[in-house]
Amino acid sequence: MTDVLPLAGFVIGITAARRADELGALLVRKGASVRYGPAIRIVPLADDSELHEATTRLLGERLDVVVATTGIGFRGWVEAAEGWGLGDALLDRLAGASMLARGPKAKGAIRAAGLSEDYSPASESNAELLQHLLESGVEGRRIAVQLHGEPLPYFVDTLRDAGAEVVEVPVYRWVGPADHGPLDRLIDAVLDGSVHALPFTSAPAAASMLAVARRTGRLPGLVEALEKRVVVACVGPITAGPLAAVGIPTVQPHRARIGALARTVAEALVARSPRLRAGGRCIELRGQAAIVDGEWCDVAPAPMALLRALAVSPGRVISRRELTSALPGGGEEHAVETAIGRLRSALGGGRVVQTVVKRGYRLAVDV
Repeated sequence: MTDVLPLAGFVIGITAARRADELGALLVRKGASVRYGPAIRIVPLADDSELHEATTRLLGERLDVVVATTGIGFRGWVEAAEGWGLGDALLDRLAGASMLARGPKAKGAIRAAGLSEDYSPASESNAELLQHLLESGVEGRRIAVQLHGEPLPYFVDTLRDAGAEVVEVPVYRWVGPADHGPLDRLIDAVLDGSVHALPFTSAPAAASMLAVARRTGRLPGLVEALEKRVVVACVGPITAGPLAAVGIPTVQPHRARIGALARTVAEALVARSPRLRAGGRCIELRGQAAIVDGEWCDVAPAPMALLRALAVSPGRVISRRELTSALPGGGEEHAVETAIGRLRSALGGGRVVQTVVKRGYRLAVDV
């Protein structure tokens, strides 16, 4: 018996821009096949006029508090300022302000810049950071909030309502992909059932994918597929927001980390994999493959579709006519007979699939 990797047989789609290769490598290491369809792209920092404007605005007036929400975002901001010849001026201004870090990575970036943080919540949450600010008093204070890829409206608006002047610093802004082709093909693959999981690392990527599907008339089908067939994983609740808004359920890791997201995807796919005993054999369905008695079996799409249909109600007889609807693209009853023959061959023969004369086929489930 050979060891089969936990994600062998599954195809996973990745829509991320930043760290897509890292996430893909983690999933491939677990045996998955990966399809990339970037839903967003990052505006290059050196070309980001909004970031430059926010930076020069902070240099021209007083600054009381700086909130660093992410390590990579804070480092990117400092590096961009250095590229514009404003690096020393920015660090001098930040040194005179109270520095708050959302988590350890932001804290590390602050220290790497030669600065020190005054507060960092143990929970690594924006909510606790906001509570600390409100309790310390923000009325009349000028607060810079370093954003990362997406706005923080509740955080910013709450500070403004409490009397603070807030300067938003947009680092690594997202826009739509330059080439929509890979994302279009990924959506089509989800619709035809050849993608089994979609992990999301940012809310803009999820929103962009839904927007593309909506514009092209594929949103209802995409939502149905993501509700019923595909494991949808999000790195955290903010990322899950656009999906939750259209009723798509998601799974999330306990910690908002890329490695934890990959583990969550693997656990969810394995948990959903049907397992049964039929014809004296242990069978596990894995995406576009089957594990029979611990051994890998390649199964073509049409036979695999019939195996999945039979496994929905193990032991129940399903007519040829019913099974035609399970075939990719449909077909006739003769196509079902051909696919059943190929399925038996792929599973190594035996009595896993039984023919019930004049009625159809069933899995010979062991009692």
